[in-house]
Amino acid sequence: MNKKAFLALMLALAMPIAGYYIVKYYSKEAVHMPGRYFTPDSVVVSDVNGKKVTDTIWHKVKNIEFTNQLGNKVSLDDLKGRILVIDFFFTRCPSICPGLARSMKRLQDSFKKNDSIVQFISISVDPEHDSVPQLRKFADRYNANHDTWWFVTGNKKEIYDFALNELKAGLADTEVDSSFIHTENFFLLDSSRVVRGWFNGFDSVKQAQLVRDIPLLMLEKDKKKPSVFREFIPILPIIFFCIGAVFVGVLIFNRMKKKEESKS
Repeated sequence: MNKKAFLALMLALAMPIAGYYIVKYYSKEAVHMPGRYFTPDSVVVSDVNGKKVTDTIWHKVKNIEFTNQLGNKVSLDDLKGRILVIDFFFTRCPSICPGLARSMKRLQDSFKKNDSIVQFISISVDPEHDSVPQLRKFADRYNANHDTWWFVTGNKKEIYDFALNELKAGLADTEVDSSFIHTENFFLLDSSRVVRGWFNGFDSVKQAQLVRDIPLLMLEKDKKKPSVFREFIPILPIIFFCIGAVFVGVLIFNRMKKKEESKS
């Protein structure tokens, strides 16, 4: 085997190996998933083989019941499997609430064709004054889809406890007044009701990020139920080796053919 043929053979063998490691390296960061927040604890569990692994327990927002703008009793438990986008407002608000509602309307319009994946919820922080007719009037002012965007009221103590202790509104916005919650943030929750971020309703860059993050969360898989494609990673070397072997085989066949042609 001359020098050129040897180098070609080495190149053919090196290609599948290099390809495997390149794919493996870049696939790790191919998609940046939204982070998780508020880890209260982590526990050690044992798998079926008796090996101990650490499983992180993320803060899951508890269920809460409301009355929406249609007068219906609703709760977060009614929205299993959906991504949630939550904000806080009150109908008499003369400052930020109208702007937040316009931003939420744009978000809702962004998912018109896929409105079953996400639910928008605007929670009144002034439930004493925000009756069902007031909520309906406010919702109609922004042409809200009443099915996928709820304007809700309920027990004030439960609402404030939900905002401060479940969504951690005071951590997301350090200027939040615990006696009257008034924040510009939209809170993003995944289908397990884990907080995955908060986004300023007046920041166009943050809003664009929110629009990107919602479908990413829908595609996210449970680590205990890995993607079908992930199962192919261990056999990638074999796949690439077979490709290399075919390449080498074709190379050798062409060289033998050329030799036979030159002899004849």
